[in-house]
Amino acid sequence: MSANSSNPASPVGSRSPLRWVVMTAVIACVLTIGVTAVLVNIFEHKQDARNPFFRVVELTDETQDPAVWGKNFPIQYDLYRRTVDMKRTRFGGSEALPRTPTDADPRSVLAQSRLEEDPRLKTMWAGYAFATDFREDRGHAYMLEDQTFTERQQAAQQPGTCLHCHASVYIPYVKLGEGDLFKGFAKMNPMPFAEARKLVTHPITCVDCHDPETLQLRITRPGFIEGIKAYKASQGVADYDVHTMATRQEMRSFVCAQCHVEYYFKGPEKRLTYPWAKGIKADEMLTYYDEIEFTDWTHAETGAPVIKAQHPEFELWNQGIHSRAGVACADCHMPYMRVGAMKISDHHVRSPLLNINNACQTCHKVPEAELLARAETIQERTYHLRDRAMNALVALIDDLKAAREAGATDEQLAGARDRQRHAQFLLDFTEAENSMGFHAPQEAARILATSIDHARQGQVELRDARK
Repeated sequence: MSANSSNPASPVGSRSPLRWVVMTAVIACVLTIGVTAVLVNIFEHKQDARNPFFRVVELTDETQDPAVWGKNFPIQYDLYRRTVDMKRTRFGGSEALPRTPTDADPRSVLAQSRLEEDPRLKTMWAGYAFATDFREDRGHAYMLEDQTFTERQQAAQQPGTCLHCHASVYIPYVKLGEGDLFKGFAKMNPMPFAEARKLVTHPITCVDCHDPETLQLRITRPGFIEGIKAYKASQGVADYDVHTMATRQEMRSFVCAQCHVEYYFKGPEKRLTYPWAKGIKADEMLTYYDEIEFTDWTHAETGAPVIKAQHPEFELWNQGIHSRAGVACADCHMPYMRVGAMKISDHHVRSPLLNINNACQTCHKVPEAELLARAETIQERTYHLRDRAMNALVALIDDLKAAREAGATDEQLAGARDRQRHAQFLLDFTEAENSMGFHAPQEAARILATSIDHARQGQVELRDARK
Protein backbone atom coordinates (compact mmCIF):
# COMPACT_ATOMS: atom_id res chain seq x y z
CA MET A 1 0.00 0.00 0.00
CA SER A 2 2.76 2.43 0.84
CA ALA A 3 4.45 1.83 -2.52
CA ASN A 4 1.21 2.25 -4.43
CA SER A 5 0.27 5.31 -2.47
CA SER A 6 3.50 7.04 -3.43
CA ASN A 7 3.17 6.35 -7.16
CA PRO A 8 0.49 8.98 -7.98
CA ALA A 9 2.70 11.79 -6.63
CA SER A 10 5.62 10.92 -8.87
CA PRO A 11 4.13 12.05 -12.24
CA VAL A 12 2.94 15.35 -10.72
CA GLY A 13 6.36 16.13 -9.32
CA SER A 14 8.00 15.32 -12.62
CA ARG A 15 5.73 17.79 -14.51
CA SER A 16 6.24 20.82 -12.17
CA PRO A 17 9.54 22.05 -13.66
CA LEU A 18 8.09 22.02 -17.16
CA ARG A 19 5.09 24.04 -16.07
CA TRP A 20 7.29 26.70 -14.51
CA VAL A 21 9.44 26.85 -17.61
CA VAL A 22 6.37 27.46 -19.74
CA MET A 23 5.03 30.15 -17.37
CA THR A 24 8.40 31.86 -17.25
CA ALA A 25 8.58 31.87 -21.04
CA VAL A 26 5.08 33.35 -21.32
CA ILE A 27 5.87 36.08 -18.80
CA ALA A 28 9.12 36.89 -20.56
CA CYS A 29 7.30 37.07 -23.88
CA VAL A 30 4.66 39.42 -22.45
CA LEU A 31 7.31 41.64 -20.90
CA THR A 32 9.26 41.68 -24.15
CA ILE A 33 6.16 42.71 -26.09
CA GLY A 34 5.36 45.38 -23.50
CA VAL A 35 8.88 46.82 -23.49
CA THR A 36 8.94 46.73 -27.28
CA ALA A 37 5.61 48.58 -27.43
CA VAL A 38 6.92 51.23 -25.04
CA LEU A 39 10.11 51.65 -27.05
CA VAL A 40 8.14 51.90 -30.29
CA ASN A 41 5.86 54.48 -28.69
CA ILE A 42 8.84 56.50 -27.47
CA PHE A 43 10.41 56.30 -30.92
CA GLU A 44 7.21 57.46 -32.57
CA HIS A 45 6.91 60.37 -30.13
CA LYS A 46 10.51 61.34 -30.83
CA GLN A 47 9.78 61.25 -34.52
CA ASP A 48 6.69 63.39 -33.92
CA ALA A 49 8.84 65.86 -32.02
CA ARG A 50 11.38 65.96 -34.86
CA ASN A 51 8.64 66.34 -37.46
CA PRO A 52 5.89 68.30 -35.71
CA PHE A 53 3.89 69.01 -38.85
CA PHE A 54 3.02 67.58 -42.24
CA ARG A 55 4.12 69.82 -45.09
CA VAL A 56 0.81 70.06 -46.90
CA VAL A 57 1.70 73.30 -48.69
CA GLU A 58 4.95 75.09 -49.42
CA LEU A 59 5.36 78.31 -47.46
CA THR A 60 7.40 81.19 -48.81
CA ASP A 61 8.27 84.72 -47.78
CA GLU A 62 5.22 85.84 -49.73
CA THR A 63 2.70 83.57 -47.97
CA GLN A 64 0.65 86.05 -45.99
CA ASP A 65 -2.72 84.35 -45.51
CA PRO A 66 -2.69 82.62 -42.09
CA ALA A 67 -5.19 80.04 -43.39
CA VAL A 68 -2.51 78.75 -45.76
CA TRP A 69 -0.03 78.44 -42.90
CA GLY A 70 -2.83 76.69 -41.03
CA LYS A 71 -2.75 73.78 -43.46
CA ASN A 72 0.68 72.89 -42.13
CA PHE A 73 0.00 74.04 -38.58
CA PRO A 74 -3.70 73.40 -37.88
CA ILE A 75 -3.35 73.44 -34.08
CA GLN A 76 -1.56 76.78 -33.97
CA TYR A 77 -3.95 78.23 -36.53
CA ASP A 78 -6.98 77.14 -34.52
CA LEU A 79 -5.51 78.81 -31.43
CA TYR A 80 -4.68 81.96 -33.43
CA ARG A 81 -8.29 82.20 -34.57
CA ARG A 82 -9.46 82.22 -30.95
CA THR A 83 -8.10 85.73 -30.48
CA VAL A 84 -11.60 86.81 -31.53
CA ASP A 85 -12.68 85.95 -27.98
CA MET A 86 -13.84 88.93 -25.96
CA LYS A 87 -13.49 88.25 -22.26
CA ARG A 88 -12.82 90.82 -19.57
CA THR A 89 -10.58 90.61 -16.54
CA ARG A 90 -11.16 92.89 -13.59
CA PHE A 91 -8.92 95.66 -14.91
CA GLY A 92 -8.68 95.00 -18.62
CA GLY A 93 -9.96 93.21 -21.67
CA SER A 94 -13.30 93.84 -23.27
CA GLU A 95 -16.88 92.72 -23.28
CA ALA A 96 -18.81 92.46 -26.52
CA LEU A 97 -21.20 95.38 -26.92
CA PRO A 98 -23.60 94.98 -29.86
CA ARG A 99 -24.08 97.86 -32.28
CA THR A 100 -25.96 98.41 -35.51
CA PRO A 101 -23.54 98.31 -38.48
CA THR A 102 -23.44 101.29 -40.85
CA ASP A 103 -21.85 101.92 -44.23
CA ALA A 104 -19.13 103.93 -42.49
CA ASP A 105 -18.54 101.31 -39.78
CA PRO A 106 -19.62 97.71 -40.50
CA ARG A 107 -18.69 96.41 -37.03
CA SER A 108 -21.57 94.70 -35.24
CA VAL A 109 -19.67 94.42 -31.94
CA LEU A 110 -17.50 96.93 -30.09
CA ALA A 111 -15.53 97.11 -26.87
CA GLN A 112 -16.69 99.49 -24.15
CA SER A 113 -15.61 103.12 -24.30
CA ARG A 114 -12.88 104.13 -21.87
CA LEU A 115 -14.03 107.74 -22.27
CA GLU A 116 -17.42 106.83 -20.86
CA GLU A 117 -15.81 104.85 -18.04
CA ASP A 118 -13.65 107.83 -17.06
CA PRO A 119 -14.61 111.23 -18.58
CA ARG A 120 -11.45 112.77 -17.12
CA LEU A 121 -9.62 111.24 -20.09
CA LYS A 122 -11.36 113.76 -22.34
CA THR A 123 -9.87 116.54 -20.23
CA MET A 124 -6.40 115.00 -20.39
CA TRP A 125 -6.59 114.64 -24.19
CA ALA A 126 -8.52 117.84 -24.99
CA GLY A 127 -7.80 118.86 -28.57
CA TYR A 128 -6.50 115.42 -29.59
CA ALA A 129 -8.18 112.60 -31.51
CA PHE A 130 -8.15 110.26 -28.50
CA ALA A 131 -10.68 112.54 -26.80
CA THR A 132 -13.09 111.50 -29.56
CA ASP A 133 -12.81 107.71 -29.37
CA PHE A 134 -10.83 105.44 -27.06
CA ARG A 135 -11.97 101.91 -26.20
CA GLU A 136 -10.83 98.86 -24.31
CA ASP A 137 -8.38 96.71 -26.26
CA ARG A 138 -9.63 93.64 -28.06
CA GLY A 139 -7.70 90.60 -29.27
CA HIS A 140 -5.24 90.54 -32.16
CA ALA A 141 -8.02 89.48 -34.52
CA TYR A 142 -9.48 93.00 -34.29
CA MET A 143 -6.30 95.08 -34.44
CA LEU A 144 -6.71 96.14 -38.07
CA GLU A 145 -10.49 96.44 -38.02
CA ASP A 146 -10.59 98.64 -34.93
CA GLN A 147 -7.86 100.94 -36.25
CA THR A 148 -9.63 101.26 -39.59
CA PHE A 149 -13.03 102.22 -38.18
CA THR A 150 -12.17 104.17 -35.05
CA GLU A 151 -13.73 107.64 -34.94
CA ARG A 152 -10.21 109.01 -34.56
CA GLN A 153 -9.87 108.55 -38.31
CA GLN A 154 -12.50 111.25 -38.79
CA ALA A 155 -11.18 113.49 -36.02
CA ALA A 156 -7.67 113.75 -37.47
CA GLN A 157 -5.75 112.79 -40.60
CA GLN A 158 -3.81 109.70 -39.57
CA PRO A 159 -0.81 108.43 -41.56
CA GLY A 160 0.10 105.02 -42.90
CA THR A 161 2.60 104.77 -40.05
CA CYS A 162 -0.22 103.42 -37.85
CA LEU A 163 -0.26 100.18 -39.84
CA HIS A 164 3.22 99.31 -38.54
CA CYS A 165 1.48 97.90 -35.47
CA HIS A 166 -2.05 97.30 -36.71
CA ALA A 167 -1.59 95.10 -39.76
CA SER A 168 0.51 92.40 -41.35
CA VAL A 169 2.86 94.82 -43.10
CA TYR A 170 6.00 92.76 -43.72
CA ILE A 171 5.04 91.66 -47.23
CA PRO A 172 3.45 95.03 -48.17
CA TYR A 173 6.64 96.79 -47.00
CA VAL A 174 8.84 94.50 -49.09
CA LYS A 175 6.64 94.88 -52.18
CA LEU A 176 6.37 98.65 -51.79
CA GLY A 177 10.16 98.86 -51.42
CA GLU A 178 10.71 96.57 -54.42
CA GLY A 179 12.42 93.99 -52.23
CA ASP A 180 13.78 96.39 -49.60
CA LEU A 181 11.93 96.24 -46.26
CA PHE A 182 13.18 99.62 -45.03
CA LYS A 183 12.45 101.44 -48.28
CA GLY A 184 8.88 100.13 -48.21
CA PHE A 185 8.58 101.20 -44.57
CA ALA A 186 9.73 104.72 -45.49
CA LYS A 187 7.25 104.91 -48.38
CA MET A 188 4.20 103.78 -46.40
CA ASN A 189 4.74 105.97 -43.34
CA PRO A 190 3.75 109.36 -44.85
CA MET A 191 0.84 107.97 -46.89
CA PRO A 192 -2.66 108.98 -45.81
CA PHE A 193 -4.07 106.10 -43.77
CA ALA A 194 -6.87 105.39 -46.26
CA GLU A 195 -4.35 105.03 -49.08
CA ALA A 196 -1.98 102.81 -47.09
CA ARG A 197 -4.91 100.72 -45.84
CA LYS A 198 -5.50 99.47 -49.39
CA LEU A 199 -2.08 97.81 -49.33
CA VAL A 200 -2.77 95.55 -46.33
CA THR A 201 -5.22 92.68 -45.89
CA HIS A 202 -4.74 90.99 -42.54
CA PRO A 203 -4.03 91.78 -38.91
CA ILE A 204 -0.79 90.27 -37.64
CA THR A 205 -0.14 86.85 -39.19
CA CYS A 206 2.38 84.03 -39.04
CA VAL A 207 4.80 85.59 -41.54
CA ASP A 208 5.26 88.63 -39.28
CA CYS A 209 6.96 86.56 -36.58
CA HIS A 210 8.23 83.38 -38.27
CA ASP A 211 10.65 82.58 -41.06
CA PRO A 212 8.58 80.41 -43.44
CA GLU A 213 11.47 78.00 -44.13
CA THR A 214 13.01 77.52 -40.69
CA LEU A 215 10.03 78.69 -38.58
CA GLN A 216 12.52 80.57 -36.41
CA LEU A 217 11.31 83.74 -34.72
CA ARG A 218 12.27 86.90 -36.57
CA ILE A 219 11.77 90.66 -36.43
CA THR A 220 9.94 92.21 -39.37
CA ARG A 221 9.25 95.70 -38.05
CA PRO A 222 11.85 98.31 -39.06
CA GLY A 223 10.80 100.52 -36.15
CA PHE A 224 11.90 97.91 -33.65
CA ILE A 225 15.11 97.06 -35.48
CA GLU A 226 16.14 100.71 -35.35
CA GLY A 227 14.79 101.22 -31.83
CA ILE A 228 16.55 98.29 -30.18
CA LYS A 229 19.80 99.31 -31.92
CA ALA A 230 19.50 102.80 -30.43
CA TYR A 231 18.71 101.38 -26.98
CA LYS A 232 21.66 98.99 -27.05
CA ALA A 233 23.90 101.85 -28.15
CA SER A 234 22.80 103.76 -25.03
CA GLN A 235 24.07 100.78 -23.05
CA GLY A 236 27.42 100.79 -24.85
CA VAL A 237 26.65 98.03 -27.37
CA ALA A 238 27.53 99.29 -30.83
CA ASP A 239 25.88 98.14 -34.07
CA TYR A 240 23.44 95.79 -32.39
CA ASP A 241 21.86 93.33 -34.84
CA VAL A 242 18.78 91.76 -33.31
CA HIS A 243 18.77 88.76 -35.65
CA THR A 244 22.34 87.68 -34.93
CA MET A 245 22.86 88.94 -31.38
CA ALA A 246 19.57 88.23 -29.57
CA THR A 247 19.04 84.94 -27.77
CA ARG A 248 16.01 82.78 -28.51
CA GLN A 249 14.50 83.71 -25.13
CA GLU A 250 14.98 87.39 -25.90
CA MET A 251 13.31 86.88 -29.26
CA ARG A 252 10.26 85.48 -27.44
CA SER A 253 9.82 89.00 -26.07
CA PHE A 254 11.19 91.00 -28.98
CA VAL A 255 8.57 89.71 -31.43
CA CYS A 256 5.94 91.17 -29.09
CA ALA A 257 7.93 94.36 -28.58
CA GLN A 258 7.69 95.11 -32.28
CA CYS A 259 4.33 96.69 -31.45
CA HIS A 260 3.72 96.80 -27.69
CA VAL A 261 5.91 99.86 -27.18
CA GLU A 262 5.97 103.64 -26.95
CA TYR A 263 6.71 105.44 -30.23
CA TYR A 264 6.29 108.71 -32.10
CA PHE A 265 6.09 109.91 -35.71
CA LYS A 266 9.38 111.61 -36.58
CA GLY A 267 9.44 114.60 -38.91
CA PRO A 268 7.37 115.26 -42.02
CA GLU A 269 8.23 111.72 -43.16
CA LYS A 270 6.15 110.40 -40.24
CA ARG A 271 8.82 107.77 -39.64
CA LEU A 272 7.77 105.55 -36.77
CA THR A 273 10.50 105.90 -34.15
CA TYR A 274 10.98 104.39 -30.70
CA PRO A 275 12.33 107.04 -28.25
CA TRP A 276 14.95 104.72 -26.76
CA ALA A 277 18.18 106.58 -27.47
CA LYS A 278 18.51 107.50 -23.76
CA GLY A 279 16.94 104.34 -22.34
CA ILE A 280 13.52 102.73 -22.05
CA LYS A 281 12.33 104.00 -18.67
CA ALA A 282 9.46 106.48 -18.78
CA ASP A 283 11.64 109.31 -17.46
CA GLU A 284 14.41 108.57 -19.95
CA MET A 285 12.01 108.69 -22.87
CA LEU A 286 10.52 111.93 -21.54
CA THR A 287 14.02 113.44 -21.36
CA TYR A 288 14.57 112.38 -24.97
CA TYR A 289 11.33 114.05 -26.03
CA ASP A 290 12.25 117.23 -24.16
CA GLU A 291 15.67 117.42 -25.82
CA ILE A 292 14.27 117.10 -29.34
CA GLU A 293 11.33 119.38 -28.37
CA PHE A 294 8.78 116.87 -29.64
CA THR A 295 5.08 117.36 -29.02
CA ASP A 296 2.05 115.48 -30.30
CA TRP A 297 -0.35 118.41 -29.92
CA THR A 298 -1.06 121.60 -28.04
CA HIS A 299 -3.57 121.04 -25.26
CA ALA A 300 -6.83 122.78 -26.19
CA GLU A 301 -7.60 124.11 -22.69
CA THR A 302 -4.16 125.05 -21.38
CA GLY A 303 -1.91 125.61 -24.40
CA ALA A 304 0.65 123.12 -23.04
CA PRO A 305 2.80 121.19 -25.56
CA VAL A 306 1.91 117.62 -24.60
CA ILE A 307 2.66 114.02 -25.61
CA LYS A 308 0.38 111.00 -26.07
CA ALA A 309 1.91 107.78 -24.73
CA GLN A 310 1.22 104.54 -26.61
CA HIS A 311 0.95 100.99 -25.15
CA PRO A 312 4.46 100.72 -23.55
CA GLU A 313 4.10 97.17 -22.24
CA PHE A 314 7.64 96.17 -23.26
CA GLU A 315 9.25 99.14 -21.51
CA LEU A 316 7.41 98.63 -18.22
CA TRP A 317 7.91 94.84 -18.29
CA ASN A 318 11.64 95.47 -18.61
CA GLN A 319 11.60 97.06 -15.13
CA GLY A 320 9.77 94.17 -13.47
CA ILE A 321 10.68 90.98 -11.61
CA HIS A 322 9.57 88.66 -14.43
CA SER A 323 11.95 90.34 -16.86
CA ARG A 324 14.82 90.17 -14.37
CA ALA A 325 14.07 86.47 -13.86
CA GLY A 326 14.37 85.83 -17.59
CA VAL A 327 10.65 85.29 -18.17
CA ALA A 328 9.64 86.29 -21.69
CA CYS A 329 6.35 87.79 -22.85
CA ALA A 330 5.46 84.51 -24.55
CA ASP A 331 6.01 82.52 -21.33
CA CYS A 332 2.91 84.16 -19.84
CA HIS A 333 0.83 85.30 -22.82
CA MET A 334 1.65 82.33 -25.11
CA PRO A 335 2.72 79.62 -22.64
CA TYR A 336 3.90 76.24 -23.81
CA MET A 337 1.29 73.52 -23.97
CA ARG A 338 1.27 69.81 -24.76
CA VAL A 339 -0.74 68.49 -27.70
CA GLY A 340 -0.06 64.75 -27.94
CA ALA A 341 3.69 64.38 -28.28
CA MET A 342 4.19 67.99 -29.31
CA LYS A 343 5.14 70.96 -27.20
CA ILE A 344 3.88 74.17 -28.79
CA SER A 345 3.28 77.80 -27.85
CA ASP A 346 -0.35 78.67 -27.22
CA HIS A 347 -1.21 81.06 -30.05
CA HIS A 348 -4.43 82.09 -28.33
CA VAL A 349 -2.68 85.24 -27.14
CA ARG A 350 -4.48 86.58 -24.05
CA SER A 351 -4.15 87.77 -20.48
CA PRO A 352 -2.47 85.20 -18.21
CA LEU A 353 -5.31 85.83 -15.76
CA LEU A 354 -7.59 84.01 -18.19
CA ASN A 355 -5.18 81.07 -18.34
CA ILE A 356 -3.67 80.84 -14.85
CA ASN A 357 -3.20 77.09 -14.80
CA ASN A 358 -0.94 77.05 -17.82
CA ALA A 359 0.48 80.57 -17.69
CA CYS A 360 1.23 80.99 -13.98
CA GLN A 361 1.14 77.67 -12.14
CA THR A 362 4.02 76.28 -14.16
CA CYS A 363 6.26 78.34 -11.89
CA HIS A 364 4.00 79.35 -8.99
CA LYS A 365 2.80 76.24 -7.16
CA VAL A 366 -0.11 77.82 -5.33
CA PRO A 367 -3.88 77.69 -5.95
CA GLU A 368 -5.36 79.62 -8.87
CA ALA A 369 -7.53 81.71 -6.56
CA GLU A 370 -4.45 82.83 -4.61
CA LEU A 371 -2.56 83.79 -7.78
CA LEU A 372 -5.55 85.74 -9.12
CA ALA A 373 -5.90 87.54 -5.77
CA ARG A 374 -2.21 88.49 -5.79
CA ALA A 375 -2.43 89.90 -9.31
CA GLU A 376 -5.63 91.82 -8.65
CA THR A 377 -4.21 93.28 -5.44
CA ILE A 378 -1.30 94.73 -7.43
CA GLN A 379 -3.66 96.05 -10.08
CA GLU A 380 -6.09 97.51 -7.57
CA ARG A 381 -3.35 99.44 -5.79
CA THR A 382 -2.05 100.73 -9.12
CA TYR A 383 -5.57 101.73 -10.13
CA HIS A 384 -6.12 103.76 -6.96
CA LEU A 385 -2.79 105.52 -7.40
CA ARG A 386 -3.65 106.18 -11.03
CA ASP A 387 -6.95 107.67 -9.84
CA ARG A 388 -5.10 110.11 -7.56
CA ALA A 389 -2.71 111.03 -10.37
CA MET A 390 -5.67 111.70 -12.66
CA ASN A 391 -7.27 113.97 -10.06
CA ALA A 392 -4.01 115.87 -9.63
CA LEU A 393 -3.59 116.34 -13.38
CA VAL A 394 -7.16 117.49 -13.91
CA ALA A 395 -6.79 119.95 -11.02
CA LEU A 396 -3.67 121.42 -12.68
CA ILE A 397 -5.44 121.62 -16.04
CA ASP A 398 -8.41 123.41 -14.42
CA ASP A 399 -6.09 125.89 -12.73
CA LEU A 400 -4.18 126.55 -15.94
CA LYS A 401 -7.40 127.01 -17.87
CA ALA A 402 -8.71 129.48 -15.29
CA ALA A 403 -5.45 131.42 -15.23
CA ARG A 404 -5.36 131.56 -19.00
CA GLU A 405 -8.92 132.84 -19.19
CA ALA A 406 -8.08 135.42 -16.52
CA GLY A 407 -5.38 136.85 -18.75
CA ALA A 408 -2.19 135.20 -17.49
CA THR A 409 0.72 135.58 -19.94
CA ASP A 410 2.54 132.72 -21.65
CA GLU A 411 5.55 133.55 -19.49
CA GLN A 412 3.47 133.17 -16.34
CA LEU A 413 2.00 129.88 -17.59
CA ALA A 414 5.23 128.36 -18.95
CA GLY A 415 6.39 126.58 -15.79
CA ALA A 416 2.99 125.07 -15.03
CA ARG A 417 2.55 124.02 -18.66
CA ASP A 418 5.87 122.19 -18.53
CA ARG A 419 4.73 120.45 -15.36
CA GLN A 420 1.52 119.44 -17.12
CA ARG A 421 3.54 117.99 -19.99
CA HIS A 422 5.56 115.83 -17.63
CA ALA A 423 2.71 114.84 -15.31
CA GLN A 424 0.50 113.97 -18.27
CA PHE A 425 3.03 111.82 -20.10
CA LEU A 426 3.89 109.81 -16.98
CA LEU A 427 0.24 109.28 -16.12
CA ASP A 428 -0.61 108.40 -19.71
CA PHE A 429 2.33 105.98 -19.75
CA THR A 430 0.62 103.83 -17.11
CA GLU A 431 -2.84 104.48 -18.55
CA ALA A 432 -1.83 103.26 -22.02
CA GLU A 433 0.17 100.32 -20.63
CA ASN A 434 -2.21 97.39 -20.49
CA SER A 435 -1.21 95.48 -17.35
CA MET A 436 -2.51 98.02 -14.81
CA GLY A 437 0.92 98.03 -13.23
CA PHE A 438 1.36 94.26 -12.99
CA HIS A 439 4.36 94.09 -15.31
CA ALA A 440 6.41 96.15 -12.82
CA PRO A 441 4.39 97.23 -9.76
CA GLN A 442 7.08 99.28 -8.01
CA GLU A 443 8.05 101.07 -11.21
CA ALA A 444 4.41 101.84 -12.02
CA ALA A 445 3.94 103.26 -8.52
CA ARG A 446 7.10 105.36 -8.87
CA ILE A 447 5.95 106.74 -12.23
CA LEU A 448 2.50 107.65 -10.89
CA ALA A 449 3.93 109.23 -7.74
CA THR A 450 6.23 111.34 -9.90
CA SER A 451 3.26 112.34 -12.04
CA ILE A 452 1.35 113.47 -8.96
CA ASP A 453 4.36 115.48 -7.81
CA HIS A 454 4.65 117.24 -11.18
CA ALA A 455 0.95 118.13 -11.13
CA ARG A 456 1.03 119.54 -7.61
CA GLN A 457 4.31 121.39 -8.23
CA GLY A 458 2.69 122.87 -11.33
CA GLN A 459 -0.13 124.28 -9.22
CA VAL A 460 2.43 125.80 -6.86
CA GLU A 461 4.44 127.31 -9.73
CA LEU A 462 1.27 128.74 -11.28
CA ARG A 463 0.31 130.34 -7.97
CA ASP A 464 3.80 131.78 -7.43
CA ALA A 465 4.04 133.09 -11.01
CA ARG A 466 0.87 135.13 -10.60
CA LYS A 467 1.77 136.81 -7.30
